[in-house]
Amino acid sequence: MPSFDVVSELELFEVAHAVQNTQKEIATRFDFRGSDVSIELNEKSKDIKIVGENELQVDNVYAMLENHMHKRKIDIQALDAQDPTASGKHIHKIVKLKDGLDTDTAKKINKAIKESGIKVQASIQGDKIRITDKKRDVLQDVMAFLKEQSFGVPLQFNNFKD
Repeated sequence: MPSFDVVSELELFEVAHAVQNTQKEIATRFDFRGSDVSIELNEKSKDIKIVGENELQVDNVYAMLENHMHKRKIDIQALDAQDPTASGKHIHKIVKLKDGLDTDTAKKINKAIKESGIKVQASIQGDKIRITDKKRDVLQDVMAFLKEQSFGVPLQFNNFKD
């Protein structure tokens, strides 16, 4: 029976390259010369820390990060930017990375599929959703439907089996 999995996976090495490219751009930009501005990726906690002397610098670095993420084909929905916080003479901004489907999002996706009227079997299996049906065309309709929707996380479809 044909099936596929709906997942939300983040390629951390691509995120690391985007952060490195942002660091290089910070080093070469004239408006950051002489300023204490930095960006660093923590792969264990899956977050990015941006530090600047004022909020404008932090926002500019975040915009540069989004640009480099887009160039590396990483969906911007994977970024969850927190509000900037002041600490001494620096402003800190934490950007959390969304990796994997949480149960609430998986339930929303499952409910949206059921409400769409497409007759498929959808089962939540940990951090992925397995969609099965007798016909491939119906599965492709589900993929097209899910691509049109927005659930706040980037969705990928993998493990397609006939």
